[in-house]
Amino acid sequence: MSTSTIAIETAGLVKVFGDTRAVDGVDLTVPAGTVYGVLGPNGAGKTTTVKMLATLLRPDAGEAHVFGHDVTREADAVRSRVSLTGQYASVDEDLTGHENLVLLARLTGHGRRPAAARADQLLSAFGLLEAAGRQVKNYSGGMRRRIDIAASILNTPDLLFLDEPTTGLDPRSRNQVWEIVRAVVAQGTTVLLTTQYLDEADQLAARIAVIDRGRVIAEGTKGELKSSVGAGSVHVRLRDAHRRPEAERLLSTALDAHVQLEPDPVALTARVSDSDRGAAEQASRALAELAAAGITVDNFSLGQPSLDEVFLALTDRTPEEATA
Repeated sequence: MSTSTIAIETAGLVKVFGDTRAVDGVDLTVPAGTVYGVLGPNGAGKTTTVKMLATLLRPDAGEAHVFGHDVTREADAVRSRVSLTGQYASVDEDLTGHENLVLLARLTGHGRRPAAARADQLLSAFGLLEAAGRQVKNYSGGMRRRIDIAASILNTPDLLFLDEPTTGLDPRSRNQVWEIVRAVVAQGTTVLLTTQYLDEADQLAARIAVIDRGRVIAEGTKGELKSSVGAGSVHVRLRDAHRRPEAERLLSTALDAHVQLEPDPVALTARVSDSDRGAAEQASRALAELAAAGITVDNFSLGQPSLDEVFLALTDRTPEEATA
């Protein structure tokens, strides 16, 4: 891959706070013009990595380049090409949405009329025109995230860092932010997205790095990550919740695999063997075992593992357990 097609490249990136190695030798290669997901629980080192790449923190060891520029020696060149939307709203809550965007546009070099025009353009594109004259402190969480991202692209960056942009948002607001991310990438901007939401990485990212305890423990496309932990995943829904412990034992034996109990009291999931044919044969045997035991299955499916199951396989913890 030529350097012109690489947005971010790091080697052995390290950041230490006291006795804690928050980032412990991170290697990343992020292609330009894509959404690259950095997935991991709270405290995994995602935000610290972003701050180093955005020149807000100096690495303690290793190297990092953004579009070929060293983040330490050429920080000004990096800053001229990037923008960062952090986890918390960075706009002035006492100003209106329109006033915030005009102020920031003026600070970044726009004239008075161009600043107002650019603010109106972004407010329209982000569905905020009706709220343009309201103070940001009266915006919903989803509206605040949208105005925050709008502020980040007043001058269209080559690289946009989005650090957990949908944390705490309701499903509708999350979908709106996802559409904005897709639109930004369609205009040619590279997005590095950090998230603890597996479905968010699945929806948006072309490639994903899974980070845990400051290290990259897996990297690849969604398909590569999913295939790395087995050919498929068996999902079973029972008619009777009280038969689930028995079904768990039977499935574990028939599939020779760990069986995960889902939050739904009648649902179970298990990974199966490394070949598609083997997975189908194992699943068929498992269904026959359940039927022989008189356990009624209302729904059954065999498909690729979810990213949730990938994370469990890589870390022996669910994302929720890792975050806790």
